[in-house]
Amino acid sequence: MVDVAAYLERIGYSGSRTPSADTLRYIHRAHLFSVPFENLDIGWGREIRMDQEAFVRKIVEHHRGGFCYELNGAFSVLLQVLGFQVTLLSARVPLADGSDSPEFDHLTLRVDLNEPWVADVGFGDCFVDPLRLQIGLEQEQQGKWFRIVEAGDSLRLETRDGEAGWKTQYLFRLKPRRLEEFAEMCRYHQTSPQSPFTRKRVCSRATPEGRITLSEMKLITTNGDRREERLLKSEAEWQAALADHFGVQMPHS
Repeated sequence: MVDVAAYLERIGYSGSRTPSADTLRYIHRAHLFSVPFENLDIGWGREIRMDQEAFVRKIVEHHRGGFCYELNGAFSVLLQVLGFQVTLLSARVPLADGSDSPEFDHLTLRVDLNEPWVADVGFGDCFVDPLRLQIGLEQEQQGKWFRIVEAGDSLRLETRDGEAGWKTQYLFRLKPRRLEEFAEMCRYHQTSPQSPFTRKRVCSRATPEGRITLSEMKLITTNGDRREERLLKSEAEWQAALADHFGVQMPHS
């Protein structure tokens, strides 16, 4: 069972709990503004298993974040308890060589109301509000545009910022998936030297104005078109930034 009141308090949400597009939008925003995308357990040697109850405990009780499997895994539980119809979907992200990553590289969510939506609180700097799952519809959020287009047997989520061209965020299929199907890729991202999550520690969350990110020893703040970077000078300063900006404390063991 999920303590809904505790979860909603964790994300600072006190609005309607009735399943609707507005409720989904406001809860989605509240989650992104409160719960960081972070891979700290990997560097701390703490195994992440595909356990939705553990995901919820980590976020709610321990005031932590996580990466896509944890964040969207926990968020899907919250939505389902509130009465939303949620489907887990597998997604692949573009790689530097022009290919796409393997299936189950990313976990995203489909939410069905009167119309289908894509919800995702675990992809870092992406959309803040859920997107209508409607082919070709250009959807604007905070000066950025998003659209979903057909790509063979998949759908491609694209974004455009200003006059720049469309850029792929990820590709996904509408086939319903089970959480355990993501286990192999979850292990890969915790153990492989090729995984971006074993190469550097990161903690990042959206803000109403932009985003704040702690990437190794660099603290990055964006506010609209303005970007500020500050290099932290010590591990103690890094820990202080982690606590001050994300509410995350170093584990005792």
